[in-house]
Amino acid sequence: MRSLILRNRVAGLFVSASFCAFGTWIIVSGALGQARDPSRSAASRAQGVTAWEQVYSVLTHARCINCHTATNYPQQGDDRQRHFANVVRGAEGKGVPGLNCASCHQETNADSTGVPGGHNWHLAPLSMRWQDLNDKPLSSAAVCRALTDRSKNHNLDGPGLLKHHEEEALVQWAWQPGRRPDGTMRTLPPLTHEEFVAATRRWVEAGTPCPTRR
Repeated sequence: MRSLILRNRVAGLFVSASFCAFGTWIIVSGALGQARDPSRSAASRAQGVTAWEQVYSVLTHARCINCHTATNYPQQGDDRQRHFANVVRGAEGKGVPGLNCASCHQETNADSTGVPGGHNWHLAPLSMRWQDLNDKPLSSAAVCRALTDRSKNHNLDGPGLLKHHEEEALVQWAWQPGRRPDGTMRTLPPLTHEEFVAATRRWVEAGTPCPTRR
């Protein structure tokens, strides 16, 4: 009797192990099949690049590129003219003593004077410039390569870039830029902030692909 019970237990364990192994094989085989499906991989990359182009349309809008310059000074206005009063970048992108960014740019917009404001107002580092030395926006591929280069972007991976686009105060400012000195409203990027974040998420989920080099 005891021998029969033991044999039944062994048989049960064998059946359970077999089902477990079979299930694992199904999962692994499915994953390998997806990884080996070139059409699916190409489609995912294409969707990611499409999402990136939406992200790029925001990054090169005046609200963003005016502080992502290749110059020694910030720019202002939709025509991206040089910042008045000869404001310069400074060692940390925050101006120089006696003419630093925080002297005029407070925590919030000053609509009575037309001076924009936001937390920790400063220029982006030159490693994150979105324009060339002729004041023209860099190509989509060039901006993508720079943005995904962790030696240039403060070591941000895909999820880190998504978090930056979603939560960074100065990024959010682009959709609440306040009024110009003449009282008119500053223009907004071509996407809403929610659309921008959603496009960034799709791009990140696709593996942050960049357009073909050009």
